[in-house]
Amino acid sequence: MLNKVAIVVGATGLVGSHLVEELIVATHISKVITLTRRPISYNSDKVVNHVVDFNHLAQHAALFKADILFSCLGTTKKAAGSIAAQRKVDFYYQLKVAELAAKHEVHHYLLVSSSGANANSGNAYLQMKGELENTVKELPFKRISIIQPSLLLGERNNEFRIGEKLGSVLLPILCMLPGLRKYRPITGKQVAIKMCNISKQSGDGVEYFRLDELFNS
Repeated sequence: MLNKVAIVVGATGLVGSHLVEELIVATHISKVITLTRRPISYNSDKVVNHVVDFNHLAQHAALFKADILFSCLGTTKKAAGSIAAQRKVDFYYQLKVAELAAKHEVHHYLLVSSSGANANSGNAYLQMKGELENTVKELPFKRISIIQPSLLLGERNNEFRIGEKLGSVLLPILCMLPGLRKYRPITGKQVAIKMCNISKQSGDGVEYFRLDELFNS
């Protein structure tokens, strides 16, 4: 179907910012709604920005009328200040967004998760990502696409992550070893392109896009 309306949550992040750029020029998308904490302007009449309070998302329920939801929201323990604060963004905010979208019969839900996401993981970050995946899969979306990239590369807005910086240097070298190529880092733009292309295709049910699959746009 052409002329689809898309919602992007996390539109100022590494993947989300590139995704909005892709959706602006995508012929199957007629309108892009970005939900952000602060105002942001775009050089396109196709994009409508709404400032929302993520602690009171129910007050913005009317904004969740669309065909597609791209959920790219996320933070780090360092930026959030604690695991509990990170979980608020990476789990509770994302879950509330998904619930509101499902309630308004959004057909296609695309989630940026993480490689290694597992609700039973001993790693708090991978555990919350796995819990989110398991929970949103129970929501009544016609189609759910879960994206599981490894290390994301690219320039982030006003944020420096030392772990990612080191990983961007070491991982490409390590991934030259046999069997490790699929774990190689990927840029936020590559993930955004893949997500946009997934949204062009038909499908239903739950589908995963893991690691090296994301390089094939």
